[in-house]
Amino acid sequence: MSHVLRAIFLGVVQGLTEFVPVSSSGHLILIPKILGWEDQGLFFDVSVHIGTLLAIILFFRSEWIRVIRGFISSIKKKPRSWEREERLAWFIIVATIPAAFAGALLEGFLSSHMRNPVSVAWCLGAVGLVMFFTEFLKGEKRAFSSIKMRDSLSIGFCQVLSLLPGLSRSGITISAGMVSGLEREAAAKFSFMMAAPITAGAGFFEVVKIVGRGIPLSQALVMLTGFSASAITGFFTIRFLLRYLSSRSLIPFSIYCLSVSTGILLLFALT
Repeated sequence: MSHVLRAIFLGVVQGLTEFVPVSSSGHLILIPKILGWEDQGLFFDVSVHIGTLLAIILFFRSEWIRVIRGFISSIKKKPRSWEREERLAWFIIVATIPAAFAGALLEGFLSSHMRNPVSVAWCLGAVGLVMFFTEFLKGEKRAFSSIKMRDSLSIGFCQVLSLLPGLSRSGITISAGMVSGLEREAAAKFSFMMAAPITAGAGFFEVVKIVGRGIPLSQALVMLTGFSASAITGFFTIRFLLRYLSSRSLIPFSIYCLSVSTGILLLFALT
């Protein structure tokens, strides 16, 4: 298979698994290993993550306009007088801080020690269990418009765990939102929107590195292809998943994560 076709395939995988709670980073590590492909590297991973960032921006474009306006207007007011969009802007900012700080500290360690199939398998199993047990919690179920500061804090701190490859960001943050009392769909929407700032920040620094080093035209074409595939796939995946979670549970994704985790661990135990 040519490098461009691999890039399309992996871009589609990223677009699906960034939002479907089964871990995009885990799949981008596992699939090349299973198929015998060389590791596509962090630069390619960054390009497809930026593709899904574009999907988030385009899908929630009307929300982002209101949030940006809310952020600007909030600066001129006292917090107790903030309206919905003004509060939401700050909730997203607050939720982003823990993972941004942890990512800056742990980037080197995670890229050198955790990008292997066994680590990914354990993390997939962990998030699969979390999603499974979250579905059996009882209590209040609040809409997106009722998000509070405590929701953004709990979801934001759980996003730190998603720095581990294989521990699905959407899976752990949607679960955190549900534990905090949000409806599945509301937790998913906040999870997806919350991903934009940290993905943009991480992508910016990696792009600066890429530009500084320079890349061959052939590699640039591969990255652009992966970017496009992930952006298109991600847009339609967000639409599907929000509709799905409005009436259905995380259990199928939990079973998938646990099955893949078990299969990978058995495979490496027997070889």
